[in-house]
Amino acid sequence: MPMPLWLVRPRSDGGSDYVNFIPSWESLGGATVEVREGSHLPPQMPLLKRRWRLAPAEVEACGRRLQQEAGYRRAEPLF
Repeated sequence: MPMPLWLVRPRSDGGSDYVNFIPSWESLGGATVEVREGSHLPPQMPLLKRRWRLAPAEVEACGRRLQQEAGYRRAEPLF
């Protein structure tokens, strides 16, 4: 899975829900991927709803689940 990865789901109000996967390096724990979930309704600032970390091996399955079950699609960065 290419990094960073953006998954976007349009909303009925013209905004978008997004999930962003960003590779990072933890000083003690090694390589991880930060997952940021939020929403965006331009011209407002994006709203970060939650974030968590995954092991790199878990990213593919998480992205696939979000696309199949939650209706997200790969997209260019929103902001």
